[in-house]
Amino acid sequence: MTTPQPTAWPQKTQRRAAAGRPDASPEAQALIACLEEAGATLLSLPPTGFSPHLRTTALPVLREAAESYGWSLTELRAPMPSAARISRMDKAMGYLALIPQDRYLLRRIVGCRALVHPIHGRHLFSWRRLGEALGADHKAVQRWHADGIRIILDGLRRQAAGID
Repeated sequence: MTTPQPTAWPQKTQRRAAAGRPDASPEAQALIACLEEAGATLLSLPPTGFSPHLRTTALPVLREAAESYGWSLTELRAPMPSAARISRMDKAMGYLALIPQDRYLLRRIVGCRALVHPIHGRHLFSWRRLGEALGADHKAVQRWHADGIRIILDGLRRQAAGID
C-alpha cells in the first residue's frame, strides 16, 4: 500500500505546470502550479455578493414557470472554493508583491499568466496574446515570466532564511 504524497496543490495542476515548462526547476514548477491554482480560485469566486435578484428568482414558482417554457440557463460555473483554497489563494497572490515595483511588467505578466479557467483549465492569456498586448514577442514574454518566477523564488528563499 502506497501513501499519497502530501501536497498543497492538486495533482492535476502540478502535472499541467510540469508539462508546460519542462526546463523549469521543480521549485519553479511548484510555484507556477500554486499561482495557477490561485488564479483558478480567484476566477471561481462569485463576482459580487448576494443580491435581491438571486432571492427573487430562487422562488420555486418562478423557477417552475421559467422551466416550463424551456428557458433554462445552463451556464456552467465552477463550484464555490473552500475556505482553505481561498486562504492558499490569498497567500499565493501575495507572492506577486515579492516582485519589485520597478519591475511592474514582470508582475503583470506573472499575474496574467496565473489566471486559469477553473472549469476547463486553460490559461485566459496565452503567450501570444500577452505578447500582442505588450507589443513584444511571445518568446520574450516567456523569458520575462521565467524572470518573474525566479524573483519570487529568490524572495521566498530570503524570507525562509530570515534575511528580509
